[in-house]
Amino acid sequence: MRAASGGGRTDLFLNDDQHWLDGSGTGTRSFGRAAALVLPPQTRTEQLIERLRALDLVVDLGADIGSPAWWRGTATCLSLCALTLALAPGFDRPIHEAGSAPLTTTDRDEVASQSIAPLAFGATSGRRIGATNAVRPLADTPERPTLDLSATLPGGDALARTLRRSGVGADEADRAAALVAEQVALADIRPGTRIDLTLGRRPSRDVPRPLDRLAFRARFDLALEVIRDGGTFAVRPIPIAIDATPLRIRGRVGASLYRSARAAGAPAKAVEAFIRQIATRVPMSRLGADDQYELIVEQERAATGEVRQGKLLYAAVGQGDRRTQLVRWEDGGRTDWFDPRGVGEKKGVMAMPVAARISSGFGWRTHPVLRFRRLHKGIDFAAPYGSPIRAATDGVVAFAGRNGGYGNFVKLVHGGGLATGYGHMSRIAVRGGERVTRGEVIGYVGSTGLSTGPHLHYELWRNGAPINPASVSFTTTSQLSGRDLAEFRALTAWLMAVPVRGGSAVAE
Repeated sequence: MRAASGGGRTDLFLNDDQHWLDGSGTGTRSFGRAAALVLPPQTRTEQLIERLRALDLVVDLGADIGSPAWWRGTATCLSLCALTLALAPGFDRPIHEAGSAPLTTTDRDEVASQSIAPLAFGATSGRRIGATNAVRPLADTPERPTLDLSATLPGGDALARTLRRSGVGADEADRAAALVAEQVALADIRPGTRIDLTLGRRPSRDVPRPLDRLAFRARFDLALEVIRDGGTFAVRPIPIAIDATPLRIRGRVGASLYRSARAAGAPAKAVEAFIRQIATRVPMSRLGADDQYELIVEQERAATGEVRQGKLLYAAVGQGDRRTQLVRWEDGGRTDWFDPRGVGEKKGVMAMPVAARISSGFGWRTHPVLRFRRLHKGIDFAAPYGSPIRAATDGVVAFAGRNGGYGNFVKLVHGGGLATGYGHMSRIAVRGGERVTRGEVIGYVGSTGLSTGPHLHYELWRNGAPINPASVSFTTTSQLSGRDLAEFRALTAWLMAVPVRGGSAVAE
């Protein structure tokens, strides 16, 4: 916009602040102050339009609650709801829609032939076209030249039956099983082994298909393949390279020895055996978080990638002079644990049957249920419900069952006229006549019989008379010598040469 000033011409421009500026950007002045822009007055129509533009009918009812704008939005919402209800036909007056006429028999058949039929009727693509008079059934369909199948053996001795169920003729199935038996005992094949079969072309549908190929994993270190060679079968053994280097794991006990060893990759059964053997020499309560543990486990790694782990071979825990080491030694079917010098020793005092504190000792006391004074013939261990109860030493189960106030009760008979009893069990894990070893689980803590809470009542008898269990000790020490000691030392040296698995885990 331009404006004239005096006799000359001056161009003025309106900026965003509603001030007039000349061409140089300097505002017009009046008595030393910038002159304000005076706009022409608006008409009533223009004012109404401006007010309608500023009016916001759609208000966010979640913001500025209680403000005039919020009340205006609430009034708008209620007005729209009232208008909707006023225009509605009513809830008791349904709106009817005209339905289609039912299909006749011919139309229904035509629609059914064009629709998606269930798979039970033989549909493969999901769409099935109705047959016409031009369709003719095939008198004979061609067969595949070969069939590739797989089956699972319920047991190695069922190899012939499995082949027959897969479509192999009885004679060929028996011949193939006989060839496999020449390489490996059928009973040694693990149940669940997968076999791969290839069946060839048959001359007619009246005879079974011939067996062209049979392949499976017979052992961890051996695969077998039976191939048809003319009219006979030939078996081809495929040896699999096995690395039998044991698994050696070392780490810090931390907050939990079990969790630390499991996190480092030790098998659960090996860790349980580790704790069971170490507990016979060192109370687990004495282990500190900074103590080092070490274990060696049997391990076989196949060239095909499979890994198989076995028994615990070596266990060690502690630091410096307090370090306890145990090496597994098997001789004549018997397993013992010796230190690296070949000395085997068991703790003199009988093993604790449950890991818990003693809540009541041996002697006279007032019975907590019967409320009169009587001899307490054993000691009580206050253990949580379901805690495992272990045999104090090797023995034979003389009784396992319900026994009056003892509740679920187990009695073990040991050598030298000694016997132990375990009462108030929640569940018994052994049977009468069964032989148990020291540390083996024989039941679980409960509160059966005359009991006021879960605990283990433990008794010890000598020649039938009850004695204080804390007063009896057993000392068993054995020393390897001669050839056994030389072989044991060679085994220990070989285990100590096993490399430690990289890294160690600690349960904090």
